[in-house]
Amino acid sequence: MIRTLVVDDDFRVSGIHAAYVAKVTGFEVVGQVPTVAAAEDAVRALRPELLLLDVYLPDGTGLDLLRRLAAQPPDPSAPHAGRPDALMITAARDLHSVREAMQLGAIGYLVKPFGFAAFEQRLVAYAELRQRMDALVGAEETDQADVDALFSAGRSAPLPTLPPKGHSAPTLALVRDAVRTARRDLSAAEVAELTGVSRATAQRYLSYLVREGLARLELRYGTTGRPEHRYRAA
Repeated sequence: MIRTLVVDDDFRVSGIHAAYVAKVTGFEVVGQVPTVAAAEDAVRALRPELLLLDVYLPDGTGLDLLRRLAAQPPDPSAPHAGRPDALMITAARDLHSVREAMQLGAIGYLVKPFGFAAFEQRLVAYAELRQRMDALVGAEETDQADVDALFSAGRSAPLPTLPPKGHSAPTLALVRDAVRTARRDLSAAEVAELTGVSRATAQRYLSYLVREGLARLELRYGTTGRPEHRYRAA
C-alpha cells in the first residue's frame, strides 16, 4: 500500500480527496493536515510515501514544504529517504507555481476542480512508476527503453471525453494502455488478445483513439491485398 498524506486547509476538500484515495487500489490515507507546519511534523511521524499537496496554505505554501523537506538530511530508514513524492492538488493556475512545482520535483499537478476519473488516473500512473522503479532495484545500469518508460510512467495522458453512446471508460483505458505500453506497433487483433475484447471492439476503440490524437495509425503494405492497419501510441 502506498501511504498517502493529504495536505489541504479546507477540511471538506481534504475529506473528499481522502475518500478518493480510499477508492484507488494500492493506496491508503495515513493522515490529513491543514498547514505546512503540521505537514512537516506528519511527514516525520507518519512517513508517507506520497503527499497530495495544496499550494495555498495558512502558514505558507505547499512549495515551501517541498523546499523544507529537500533541505532536511536524508533518513535512510524511511521510504524515499524521508522525502515523499508530491502530487500538487490546487486551484493555483499561475505559470510560476506550475514551473516551481516541477523544479522542486512534484510528480504531477492537478488543478481544482476535477472529478474522480482524473484523480484516479494520476494515482494509477504514479503506482505504475513505482512498480517500474521497484523492478529495477539492484540493477547497476538501465537501457534507454527503461529510462523512457520511467519518465513516461508518471505522466499518463488524460483520456478524452467519451462519446455519449457505444463506449465505456474501462474498455477505453484498457485499449489505450495496451497501445501505450507496447514497444512496437499493434494490430487490432493483437490489441483484442491483450485486452480480452473482440477484434471489432478493439478496432472501434483504436479508431476513436486515433481521432482523439492518442494513437497513430500506420499502414503496413504486403505483396498483395489491402494494407494492414497497425497502431502505436501518439
